[in-house]
Amino acid sequence: MKTNEEYNKTAMFYKQILLLLKDSAIPFLIGGSFAVFEYTCTTRETKDMDIYCRPEDYPGILKFFAGKGYEVQQTDVRWLAKVFNEEGRFIDIIFDTVNNICRVDDTWFERAREATVFDMPVSFISPEHLIWGKMYVMNRERYDGADVNHLMLKQGERLDWPFLKQLMEPNWHLLLSCFLLFQFVYPADYFRILPRKMFEELLERAKAQYDLPPPVEKVCRGPWIDQTQYQVDIKEWDYKSYTIKTV
Repeated sequence: MKTNEEYNKTAMFYKQILLLLKDSAIPFLIGGSFAVFEYTCTTRETKDMDIYCRPEDYPGILKFFAGKGYEVQQTDVRWLAKVFNEEGRFIDIIFDTVNNICRVDDTWFERAREATVFDMPVSFISPEHLIWGKMYVMNRERYDGADVNHLMLKQGERLDWPFLKQLMEPNWHLLLSCFLLFQFVYPADYFRILPRKMFEELLERAKAQYDLPPPVEKVCRGPWIDQTQYQVDIKEWDYKSYTIKTV
């Protein structure tokens, strides 16, 4: 557990990063645990701050911080970079997801919400985009289902559900699974939170799958939600995997 001194140093690091980002004039958004707290008021210890930007902007952010004496890293050119200070504290620069499905584009900025962090105005990714990304995190080591439930519970009556459904196409099965999990977790709340018409439409689509012929290609989409546990399907059981987007 972090001491008060460590918390203060980390907070000062994040504050300095945000001040520098504002000075850089490169558009950015805050996500991760800071956004979850903003939308749900749930707190947890975090090892970093998630900064979102367009793919074309992350090289500029890295060059800017390198020029300020920070260590920068292209962690995964498909979606992630990092900025470190001399004490090893870091922020994540995120411009996509590891499955290359939730790529940051202009709509993220158009739908951003304004708030205050460390006494300065900042922009957060929208709750719809936050939920979208978290629906694909079902790893053995990390599962974001509780975050999705909490976001739906606290923001559901204000969510743009049609936009979230649009984001989840063609992987609408995951949205339906989140509806069912929410019903299970919150039996007294789903009536007012989940849009019934959308739920019924998703159920009908699921039922209609049985009227279709079986797919010719033996596909496993498991790697989209867990990049390690479904490797046996691809490497040993002759399933094929593919991504929606490539870089």
